[in-house]
Amino acid sequence: MDLYEFNRQLAEAARAMAEEADTQHTLDRAVQMATDMIEHCDMAGISLVHGDRIDTPAATDEALRCADDLQFELGEGPCVDALRQQEVVTVANLAEDPRWPTWGPHIARELGLHSSMSFRLFTDGDNLGAMNLYASEVEAFGHDDLLDGLILAAHAAVALAASLEEDQLHRALESGRMIGEATGIIRERFGLSSEKAFGVLRRISSHQHIKLHRVAQHVVDVGSLPGPRD
Repeated sequence: MDLYEFNRQLAEAARAMAEEADTQHTLDRAVQMATDMIEHCDMAGISLVHGDRIDTPAATDEALRCADDLQFELGEGPCVDALRQQEVVTVANLAEDPRWPTWGPHIARELGLHSSMSFRLFTDGDNLGAMNLYASEVEAFGHDDLLDGLILAAHAAVALAASLEEDQLHRALESGRMIGEATGIIRERFGLSSEKAFGVLRRISSHQHIKLHRVAQHVVDVGSLPGPRD
């Protein structure tokens, strides 16, 4: 693909990602963008870290999720290294790369994948992700593919960060609405002021070690305060 066509498709893909309705659609668009625009890329996925857990919410092929799950289970593989050690990890021959003696040969044998590129997407507090591109050929990716992958990953990171921030804002607004509704229920039920009703929710949250929005959710759903077993 010549430079003009690559930039044209990149601009279209970036606009499309920015217009997606939620994070999942943004992720799906990003991995499809990778297989469309990187000539030798046969499969692509994006993995995200959630505390001590890693998953692959977007992949162009279900087999790729299996490959990533095995990486996370074994603690070895290019995605793991991109997330934890290096920002970019390239592999010319998965079956023979000594960095991952268990995972690499298994993926080459079972899935027919022999080359890969992994790009760390962003590091922002607890948010960490990687875009992983795979090819069925040995030494499939050249220098130009690496540069194109870096550009794609940068655009995907911007779109993903914006989408996650919007999701967090929506969750915060929903949590605030839920707490307000629960405070109103407690105020009416027990004849309390809004301040005292909110104080009841906070005490239950503190004493029972339950997030405040979870206490509020219970009050709204059930119509009563949660007991210790709830």
